[in-house]
Amino acid sequence: VKCRRQVDPKIYSSNISAWRSIYAKEGLRGVFFGWGPTFVGYSFQGAGKYGFYESFKYLYGEKLFPNMNKTVVFLGASASAEFLADIALCPFEAIKVRMQTTLPPFAGSLREGWTKVVEKEGIAGLYKGLYPLWGRQIPYTMVKFATFETTVAYIYKTLGKPKESYSKLQQTGVSFLGGYIAGIGCAVISHPADVMVSKLNSDRQAGESAGKAMSRIYGNIGFGGLWNGLPVRIFMIGTLTAFQWLIYDSFKG
Repeated sequence: VKCRRQVDPKIYSSNISAWRSIYAKEGLRGVFFGWGPTFVGYSFQGAGKYGFYESFKYLYGEKLFPNMNKTVVFLGASASAEFLADIALCPFEAIKVRMQTTLPPFAGSLREGWTKVVEKEGIAGLYKGLYPLWGRQIPYTMVKFATFETTVAYIYKTLGKPKESYSKLQQTGVSFLGGYIAGIGCAVISHPADVMVSKLNSDRQAGESAGKAMSRIYGNIGFGGLWNGLPVRIFMIGTLTAFQWLIYDSFKG
C-alpha cells in the first residue's frame, strides 16, 4: 500500500480503500506480495546494522573518542553501521519496490525479479537506488538509535531508579515505549527520501543519472508529493521499530 501510493498518489483514495481494493482483486497473497525480498533484504540489513552499531559504538566511544558526548557517539556509530548495512539491503529493496508498484507485477518472486533486473541492466540495476537509499536510511537510523538511547535513559531517570532495579517485564515495557517513540521520529525524518527511493526504482529511465532522475521526479510530484503515504509508514515503522528494540534489548540485556 505504502509503495503504490508513493509511486501513484491517485491510485487509491485512502489506506483503507487500498487494502480493500488489493484484497478484492488479488486476495490475501496480494496484501503480502513482495514479502520475499522484504524479508531477506531487511534480515541482512538488520543483522548488519545492529551488529555494526555495537562495534562502532565501542570503537568511537571507548577507543577513539572516550570523552565524546554520548549522543554524538550514538549518531556516528549508527550512521557508519547503516552505510554498510544498506549495501546488503539495496538489491532486495529494488526488487521489492518493482514487484509492489507495477501492475501487472514486474516479477512473481525474488528469484524471478533478480534474474530480470540482472539480465536487462546488469548488477548495477540492483544498486541504482543506493544513493537515495543512503539518504533515507542513514538519517533514519541516526534518529532511531540516538532517540531510543536518549528516550530510554530519560524514562529511567524520570522513574528515579536504575534499569537493573526493575524486572525483565518492566524493562521490556520501557524498551517497547522507547522504540515506538524512536520509530515515529525516524519515519517522519526519512519519509521524503523513502518516497524518492520508491519513485527511482519504478520510474528511473535507462541511462539517467540519479541526480537528473530526482530533479525530474521532484518536478512532477512537488514538495507535497514527498509526503505521500506518511500515516501508514508512521504506523508501520513505529510498530516495527518498537518490536525490533524490544527483541534486541532483551537479548542484549
